[in-house]
Amino acid sequence: MKCCSPHANSTNRFFSFFAKRYRARFSKKGFEKSQRQLLEGILQARISDNSILEIGCGVGHFHQSLLERGASNAIGIDLAAAMIEQAEDWAKQRGLSTRSEYYTGDFQHIYSDIPNLDITILDKVICCDPNADQLLESSLSKTNKIYALTFPRKRWSVSIGIGIAALLMKLFLSNFRPYLHDPKLIEEKIISQGFRKQYEAKTFVWQTQVYVCVD
Repeated sequence: MKCCSPHANSTNRFFSFFAKRYRARFSKKGFEKSQRQLLEGILQARISDNSILEIGCGVGHFHQSLLERGASNAIGIDLAAAMIEQAEDWAKQRGLSTRSEYYTGDFQHIYSDIPNLDITILDKVICCDPNADQLLESSLSKTNKIYALTFPRKRWSVSIGIGIAALLMKLFLSNFRPYLHDPKLIEEKIISQGFRKQYEAKTFVWQTQVYVCVD
């Protein structure tokens, strides 16, 4: 399903513009610090033979790396068509095409067609969605075992940075906006859906958490 809202269309254009740069950066430098923390937290929760849903998967490097570490299969979803093109090409080059499946579109509009999977990953996705509560609820409903995410910390310097970024987007006539959601409300929502926090780490900007299902 393709993007349909002004925000989704702008997000598609914004991130599609950087798709090749994202892939080149991953190829050269690998994971940034917050992603290394996210990887550590997920690996601690164990991934062997588990299926993965990555929302906002970008060029696919994160879940493809988990496939190479023992996960069984993955579904990647992203608003940016160019990101998905890069992810599909990279999966082919890494011999992962038969274990990965990709969708271009808004997860909120297609999640009913997505099967439940073991691990759900949202790396810097909450901050790109104005409806964080709805995104959390729909993605948690698709998660069997592990829920992992990275989002901006609630501190004045981060708030100022996001405000400046939003202003620049407005000046460039883009409907895409970054958002700073309350980490306490995020955690409360996840726990209310039957998960407990197993791992947490922070950088200056980012907060990473990994939850496991208690059922």
